[in-house]
Amino acid sequence: MTKKIRIGFLGIGLMGRPMAIRLLEAGYALTVWNRTSSKADALRQYGALTADRPEDAVNAGDWFADVLITMLDSGPVVEDVMRQVMPYLKAGSIVIDMSSTRQSEAKALNEALLSKGIAFADAPVSGGVIGAQAGTLAIMVGATPDTYARIEEILKVLGHPTHVGAPGCGQLAKLCNQLIVGGTINIVAEALLLAQAGGADPVAVRQALRGGFAESRILEVHGQRMLDRSFMPGGQVKTQTKDMENIQRAASDAGLNLPLTSLVTDIYRNLSTRYPTADHSAALLELERLNAGIRLGTAQDQLP
Repeated sequence: MTKKIRIGFLGIGLMGRPMAIRLLEAGYALTVWNRTSSKADALRQYGALTADRPEDAVNAGDWFADVLITMLDSGPVVEDVMRQVMPYLKAGSIVIDMSSTRQSEAKALNEALLSKGIAFADAPVSGGVIGAQAGTLAIMVGATPDTYARIEEILKVLGHPTHVGAPGCGQLAKLCNQLIVGGTINIVAEALLLAQAGGADPVAVRQALRGGFAESRILEVHGQRMLDRSFMPGGQVKTQTKDMENIQRAASDAGLNLPLTSLVTDIYRNLSTRYPTADHSAALLELERLNAGIRLGTAQDQLP
């Protein structure tokens, strides 16, 4: 049975597509939009309506969206699309931005929406395409308690939401997540390459490490990707680079000096000039570039 809440969904990319499908399968009425219209059109088979313009996803003439979800590339893209959409939103509706942006951008969007009587939540996610497909995303939500209560059921279709504070705090939590992810990916790459260079079997070393305190989701998933040399994208290098740069801005705003963040940011900046759409586990390739003649395993690289 279709739920009464009507949702506009903007951004049908690697993450947006499986997220929108889960909402459709849960019975929500969705109108979807994407700059490349064919990506939105592909969701018609799941019951979605499609919009030619982003504003058509929130105002179809005879109805208004109760909730608008954005899953877009970056803060500037969110700002541009919201500038088009804002005049068409109805007072009392809710905007949930699930993109990864700066905390300052989320706060500015919240203020703009509040002035029009529209509630806002920044709810970035972690878990990649696999998590989006399975509905197991970690969702970090910045919102007022009342707004969070109104959207919690929707977000539970997509994963595991946690209310982390006021608007803007969701993006801050996501940056903390990405700092741990980006840093740990690089440490796992260094550990596996050290095992290879020192004469140990890196496959066996990874397995041994998984029995101790070094066990982590990064070692499990990205460590295996490195061993397989499979760098087809889940989380992309260009996205991780953007996140690292936003982490540095947030640290600067907070008066912090984060030296490891600076090192990891430089690694991803360099890597993004060569493999911007590769999975962020391709940090291994930048490490190998710095250590000419040493390569993890013998498999052929799988790159987009």
